[in-house]
Amino acid sequence: MADRVHVVRGKVRMPSESQPYADGRQPDQDRLPVADRLDDDHFPAYTMGRAAELVGATPAFLRALGEARLITPTRSEGGHRRYSRHQLRLAARARELVDQGTPVDAACRIISLEEQLEQAERANEELRRRGPEAVHGHP
Repeated sequence: MADRVHVVRGKVRMPSESQPYADGRQPDQDRLPVADRLDDDHFPAYTMGRAAELVGATPAFLRALGEARLITPTRSEGGHRRYSRHQLRLAARARELVDQGTPVDAACRIISLEEQLEQAERANEELRRRGPEAVHGHP
């Protein structure tokens, strides 16, 4: 699945809001074999402790990213935060920016804008592949 940032009524939705599992529901995934779920970049496979270790950050940093709405971890039945590989990549990028002196909120906004740019570039490339008819609205 492609990672996307969505704009709804002029409001930017952060990357993790537009990804599967953000609402805690995973009906179709429960029926897939574990190996297939682990291949899914959006499957919430990592506990907070393991996620923090992989990113090289503290659990408090991950919570701050959640408060800034960059990532929205799913919750296990016991209420524990679970993170996906996609969320860990976003957190690692945020950590890079924060390590360079960028405030957390600004780092989250930068990442959101990077995601929007990537989405726009993919859309433009798709239009180029389709040819001039797709660009000018002709059938």
